[in-house]
Amino acid sequence: MPQSLTFATVAVGDALPPLTVAVTPSVIVAGALASGDFEVVHHDQQAAQQRGTPDIFMNILTTNGYVQRYVNDWAPEALIRAIDIRLGVPNFAGEVLKFTGVVQRKEERGGERLVEIAVRGANRLGEHVAATVRVALP
Repeated sequence: MPQSLTFATVAVGDALPPLTVAVTPSVIVAGALASGDFEVVHHDQQAAQQRGTPDIFMNILTTNGYVQRYVNDWAPEALIRAIDIRLGVPNFAGEVLKFTGVVQRKEERGGERLVEIAVRGANRLGEHVAATVRVALP
């Protein structure tokens, strides 16, 4: 069993293992439905094309969920305290979303041991998401 991450075992500059997500139509539709986003561009290809996009695309809440998953896969014991997210290029059906991350900062504040992680998710079009995730570690 892998050793649990703690504040003491994490160092600034540590890279998180990459995560690759196949962005299938089912992934896009399921994420939109789960987040209550019924906008047609997230589930109806013809409607999305009528609005000027080549296909349906992932909504921001699904992207945010994958950012959280990425960090929690790395440190299941982490408590997410904040996520700052910036969207870039769309994530259309058929894309492959590749996440990378690096520990940027560590600090003890308010009785918590906080770690800040820079997360990037990119597809063939470029950067889909850039996020800063702050977590508390034991």
